[in-house]
Amino acid sequence: MSSVGTISNGRDTKVYRNVNAPGLHWRKASRTDLDPILKDCVIVAEAPDAQDHPHAGIPDGTRMIALSDDKDPAAPVLYFSRAEFTKFLDGAVAGEFDHLRATEEEMEQAGALAGA
Repeated sequence: MSSVGTISNGRDTKVYRNVNAPGLHWRKASRTDLDPILKDCVIVAEAPDAQDHPHAGIPDGTRMIALSDDKDPAAPVLYFSRAEFTKFLDGAVAGEFDHLRATEEEMEQAGALAGA
């Protein structure tokens, strides 16, 4: 696998490297920018299938998803099976995590910091 990866917001794609997950093609929310790349988002990527995963419930060959933070090219990477990730997304769509959403004030502050 190449050490060069990419990051996309659905409109643009740029070179992006995370040293802990080289060569992955990351996706971030379409509401964030890539020109310049604003470091403000959780990012997700299709990861290689599981191989020797430390958890017995993740057999070799399980399709995996990587999750990280775009603010740091050396950020830790968390790996989840697609089934685990799908369960999380289903909960998010159902509103189970709405209480964790930023307030309008927090979103305005984040926008001001990104523009600084």
